[in-house]
Amino acid sequence: MQKLIPQPHDHEYASFMADPQGYFLSSLPSLFDSTKYMAVIDIISAHSHEEEYLGEIKDAYTRWPGEPDIIDAFYRFSVNIKKIKNEIHRRNVDPRLRNRCGAGVPPYELLIPTSEPGVTGRGVPNSITI
Repeated sequence: MQKLIPQPHDHEYASFMADPQGYFLSSLPSLFDSTKYMAVIDIISAHSHEEEYLGEIKDAYTRWPGEPDIIDAFYRFSVNIKKIKNEIHRRNVDPRLRNRCGAGVPPYELLIPTSEPGVTGRGVPNSITI
């Protein structure tokens, strides 16, 4: 909304009281502004097919040559990230957790570490675009 609901002492209060629905509709952004906003959000929210996610690096040996301690720590971290992914999946299918599964309840996917390309609502990339 582009305008707040006016208070009784505001000069727009009378027009708000006369036609609350019209006041509300006049406070919404234009169709062009809404479309532009949706396009920008879609572009910055989409995952590319070559994106690297938390705990994923294509070849750690070429990134950190001669650093076996760093490579070992990274692989331990990567294993822990995979355990988190499996735990989220396990909780999503557990019928005892009524906030996770049931009719009309979407599974929790926000912090699942990986994602398919596109806008998915899941995946934790190594870097962000916002």
